[in-house]
Amino acid sequence: MSAPLKGKVALVAGATRGAGRGIAVELGAAGATVYVTGRTTRERRSEYDRPETIEDTADLVTEAGGRGIAVPTDHLDPAQVRALVDRIADEQGRLDVLVNDIWGGEKLFEWDSALWEHDLDKGLRLLRLAVETHAITSHHALPLLLRNPGGLVVEVTDGTADYNGDHYRVNFFYDLAKSAVLRMAFALGHELGPRGATAVALTPGWLRSELMLDTFGVREDNWRDALERVPHFAISETPRYVGRAVTALAADPDVARFNGTSLSSGGLAREYGFTDLDGSRPDAWRYLVEVQDAGKPADTTGYR
Repeated sequence: MSAPLKGKVALVAGATRGAGRGIAVELGAAGATVYVTGRTTRERRSEYDRPETIEDTADLVTEAGGRGIAVPTDHLDPAQVRALVDRIADEQGRLDVLVNDIWGGEKLFEWDSALWEHDLDKGLRLLRLAVETHAITSHHALPLLLRNPGGLVVEVTDGTADYNGDHYRVNFFYDLAKSAVLRMAFALGHELGPRGATAVALTPGWLRSELMLDTFGVREDNWRDALERVPHFAISETPRYVGRAVTALAADPDVARFNGTSLSSGGLAREYGFTDLDGSRPDAWRYLVEVQDAGKPADTTGYR
């Protein structure tokens, strides 16, 4: 089907850029009405101080074939989230897909800093943005999602449960935040499953987000120029790849088989047969274990 999600309503919380934008656009390409939220608008920037806006994301959703609706929302403010969900209920009467992609921590965590060395205010702010926002959003959105059977909740994180269970991720605060989101999906799976809905955790691989491309001084059309400095960046993927993973899950009538589990874009590409925009199928988390962490030279043969 060219529009398998036509008539479906999605909320992508944290859709200004990166994975959230890629997910929103792919849901739109599948025909969904997509509410996109964030704190950066054409009138006001968040502390990220970047040019991407939620209005831009909504326009991309509409251009892809869906209907994009931008709603400025600070997901740390329960009143704003409640108003957002009330608006969706009034305008659509349903919510079929909730994607919790709120993060906002790139400028807050300090690489390889021990807990007692890390700026405490920044660390606690990171936890609030990465964990508390997800809980607030789910608290207000899930009653609407449960009005109809078959709802899907996607908790976006960094790392699979298997990988994060055995690996220390960056520092105390980052490790705790990403592991907490994995556990949220597990807990929500127990609460939603008996009520006819599904919750999963989902991680992209090495994401070629706007911020990552800027960091390496490249664009999407010449990203391979960064490989001389960062060879393992060869396994990276566009934000649309994880978007296609979410769309495949949302269109799967048997998605409940994944309830409460941890998934990756690369793993779901094998399951459903979709590809990234360039036709490749990167499997970053398998590559990370078998090549990068193993100390082998960068070689994506058999991994994309």
